[in-house]
Amino acid sequence: MAVYDEIGIGYDATRRADPYITSRIIHYLDIDDEALYLDAGCGTGNYTVAIASQSKAVFFGIDESEQMIGTARKKSNAIHWAVGDVCSLPFEDNTFSGALCILAIHHFKDLNGAFSEVFRVLSRGWLVIFTSDKRQMEGYWLNEYFPEMMRNSTAKMPGITEVTLALQAAGFAGIVTEPYDVKPDLQDRFLYCGKHRPSMYFDPMIRRGSSGFARFADADEVAKGLERMSRDIASGRIDEVIESYGNDNGDYAFVVAEKARIPGEDRAIRDS
Repeated sequence: MAVYDEIGIGYDATRRADPYITSRIIHYLDIDDEALYLDAGCGTGNYTVAIASQSKAVFFGIDESEQMIGTARKKSNAIHWAVGDVCSLPFEDNTFSGALCILAIHHFKDLNGAFSEVFRVLSRGWLVIFTSDKRQMEGYWLNEYFPEMMRNSTAKMPGITEVTLALQAAGFAGIVTEPYDVKPDLQDRFLYCGKHRPSMYFDPMIRRGSSGFARFADADEVAKGLERMSRDIASGRIDEVIESYGNDNGDYAFVVAEKARIPGEDRAIRDS
């Protein structure tokens, strides 16, 4: 069974579209209700559905996990779902007016190839990526309790510089990065969802819904890490640990890049 087919079983028990993250994606996409949009690496379609529900545009979602697309299809018949590889998109050139990619680029086999394909199928408009950077992940206090899992997860994550260079190589321009700090009311239970609520990580479903824990966590390390965390929560030391990892790098980032319109029609990125 493919890794994400396995993770996809029960995935939506903890994963859902966060309203704030959704609002930022919509802001940057600047959606035209008469256009087509692509979610590249859509998973179970949580963000695809949330964004599509707030516009009249037509949305397509593609993911290589049959399990996840099967779940996505149950959520919306209005969205066009497909099982496929982002590095070889089954769409004609210049089909879409924008694209999004949420917490997925670290799963692409070929970052340059994936971005080149997205560029090819865009006629113009924005590609909005939500991801985390190596430097950001090194600032997660999870490193204190699950160092090997975090090392492996971080090694898999392309850095913002690498992402920017790959976007430029594909032809994108006007690249902008907006840091994102995990908020206490975060609704989507991805890896650092428990930044402000450490006890969340005692829930095996929370851990299973994150590729970091699901793919890279050793059972022994998790058990020992949770035991240490439990003691630190009881003693209050957890607050010192969290404070020691404080930084100004953000926890995740929106990376926004444009395939420009024809000369004379280019537009600057919308003000925040």
